[in-house]
Amino acid sequence: MPATGNSGATNIVLVHGGFVDGSGWAAVYRILKQHGHDVSVVQNPTISLADDVAVTRRAIAAQRGPVLLVGHSYGGAVITEAGTDPKVAGLVYIAAFAPDKGESVSSLIKDPPPGAPVPPILPPRDGFLFLDPAKFHVSFAADVDAETAGFMASSQVPWGLGALEGTITAPAWKTKPSWYMVSTEDRMIPPPAQRAMSKRAGSTVVEIAGSHAIYVSRPAPVAALIERAAQELAGS
Repeated sequence: MPATGNSGATNIVLVHGGFVDGSGWAAVYRILKQHGHDVSVVQNPTISLADDVAVTRRAIAAQRGPVLLVGHSYGGAVITEAGTDPKVAGLVYIAAFAPDKGESVSSLIKDPPPGAPVPPILPPRDGFLFLDPAKFHVSFAADVDAETAGFMASSQVPWGLGALEGTITAPAWKTKPSWYMVSTEDRMIPPPAQRAMSKRAGSTVVEIAGSHAIYVSRPAPVAALIERAAQELAGS
């Protein structure tokens, strides 16, 4: 059942991934707010992991009470590092990277599973990455309407190589409970890789049919998993 008012509602902090900004969380944000949760959306510059962790920790510090950190894609690496903050009670990964100590997004994507789709990442420009706009829809957001996907492709946020190469020092999932949504039609992070990372983290796992942009295309089940995590934390 959704939280009513603010009783027992954990503060929820949403962290976006690479190539996009926090506006993609809008529908999830609205659902959570309607159900009485306090929700903040981080706007990471995605230039370096250290900077993004610092921005996320500032958002955590601004909350009153315990925090549930939610990360999509590269945002999973950010919450893995930032989640060691003592105010963080739990982590939710949405089709996200969940690196171990010493790992980075770069190291996790270096050896994709055989037959896995290759994300259409263009060669770096001045140390930043972009997805091929012509292939963005099919690769990143296949189940998002064409107009929205076109806007996402045209408004990409440059993803810094320093963000991909930043390594984890102390993975929060080793000491904090976690939940993980596997997007079974993901063409950016292969579902087998998502399952392996979630299993290693000991996460509570749900699998939903959807693209990498499942938080945009299917906000209701994404919000439901976040609420489930918040409720289980409140009841623990």
